[in-house]
Order: sequence, then C-alpha cells, then structure tokens
Amino acid sequence: MTLTNAALIAVAVVAILGAAGAFAVAYRRSQSVEKADPLAGVSSETRAADRSSTAVLIPPRVEEAEEAVDEEAPEEEPEPPEAEEDAVVEILETQRIVEVSPEEGGVSRRQFFNRAIAATFGTFLAAQGLYYLAFFWPKLTGGFGADIDAGPISDLRTQVFTPDGAVLPLFIPEARAYLVPAPEELSDQFEGQGVETDGLMALYMRCVHLGCRVPWCAPSQGFECPCHGSRYNAIGQYFGGPAPRNLDRFVVENQGGNLIIRTGTIIQTPRAPVLLVQYPQGPSCISAVAEA
Repeated sequence: MTLTNAALIAVAVVAILGAAGAFAVAYRRSQSVEKADPLAGVSSETRAADRSSTAVLIPPRVEEAEEAVDEEAPEEEPEPPEAEEDAVVEILETQRIVEVSPEEGGVSRRQFFNRAIAATFGTFLAAQGLYYLAFFWPKLTGGFGADIDAGPISDLRTQVFTPDGAVLPLFIPEARAYLVPAPEELSDQFEGQGVETDGLMALYMRCVHLGCRVPWCAPSQGFECPCHGSRYNAIGQYFGGPAPRNLDRFVVENQGGNLIIRTGTIIQTPRAPVLLVQYPQGPSCISAVAEA
C-alpha cells in the first residue's frame, strides 16, 4: 500500500467517524430537549405575564337594589326588577417571546444536515487535493523523472557491444531509455552536455515528432518510427522523416562503477549536419512492413 492510498483511507475513516459523532450529538440533544420541562428556567414573573388575565363584570344583586329603594322612598311603589343582564367576560391575551440559547435549544435538523453536507464536501475536496498532489509531485526516490541506477557499467558494456562489432541497444524500462555505444569523438552539439560516460549514451525512446515509441531496427542498425516514418542512426541522429531534430537523450554519470541515468534532465539537439555513425547499414524495417 502506497503512502497516497494510506492517506486517502485515513481521510475517509476520519470523515465517517466525524459524521457519526455529529449524528450522535444531535440525537442526544434532541432526546434531552424532548424530555426536559419546556418552562424550566423561566422565572415566575415571566410565567405570570404569560397567563391570560380576565375581567368579570358582575351586575348588582336584585334584592339589595330593592331594599335600597324601600328605605329611601317607602311611599312609592317598587319598580319591577330589571331583567338580569348576562355576565360579560373580557379576556385579555398577551404574547411574550422568550429567546432560547443554543445550548437549551440544541441542534436543529436543518443545522445537522447543513453541517453533514459541508463535512462531506470538505472531505471530498481534501481527498481530491491529496490525489492531485500525489499525481503532480515529482518522484524523487525512483521511477521516471528521478535518477535511475542502470547497473554496473562493465556488465552493461558487454551487453551493448557485441563480439561481431554490431550494435545491440539495451533497453532500460525504468528510465525509458536505450543504452547505445557512444562515438569515439562527440560533435560540437554533444560536447559538454554530459550525455556520454565510459563509451555509453542513453537515448529517450520517445520519437520527437509525435511521441511514438521508436523501436530498434537490427537490419538497418538504426531507430525507425513505425507511426510516421522518422528514422535515426544508432546514436539517435536524425536521418529522415518528419522529425524536427535528433532523438532526445539523458545526462549519464559514473557513480562508483554504476551507470546513473538522470531522467529528470533531457537534452535536445538539432538535426546533425553530418552523421557520426553510418545509416542505413541494411534494409529498413519500415519498408519491409509497408511492402508486407
């Protein structure tokens, strides 16, 4: 498991645990709010103000009114009692708004879902950020773009230089490069570029035209691109086709007897006016494929 995969798994686990914790807190607060007394913490003055006050108008008693009339005017005949009026009840209602603190009210459903969505989206962005960071971060400890140890130079020379004098490039998959014999004398375009050490050069396998992989053609002793027909000699010098320049090559060094290919440093050179290695030395592989 790589460091990137472990980081993504850790972020996912933290997000799941955070969502579960938020749900548990919201559920507990909702249960405590339902069981608690809604008037808990409210003062007696507030409760008295919230109660509805009533005013009752009670008419005077008929008997007392008759006695008062008899005492003041005994000679007059008592008037017939008036009809009893209906009792009038007036209800005065008042509304008082009491603000509840967030601690007392708890987390609402809307707040819970908003926070859950925000946490999910934030986790997604964090995971994407880690993915892109791992994708664009240069590989400094190995792989293409770093320094590749191709092995002991003595062993590499025995594989590249055949007994009959023919050239057999050695492909290094980690460096995406062909190891080829270097000419005895480098031209001015290669001088001081660090592209040769101990008689070996490292050519980038990518065609400089459109990026196709250029295979080695043993009969012609050169590199021939099957995509659009670009051709190069044994040390990657341009010979023909739509390619704009020579094959690119890497800086190579001798460190403790081992060949180090610096794939992070690519050297580009223009078309050579004079080929340092003869090409072609036999039939072309591209022509054979076209005729077949």
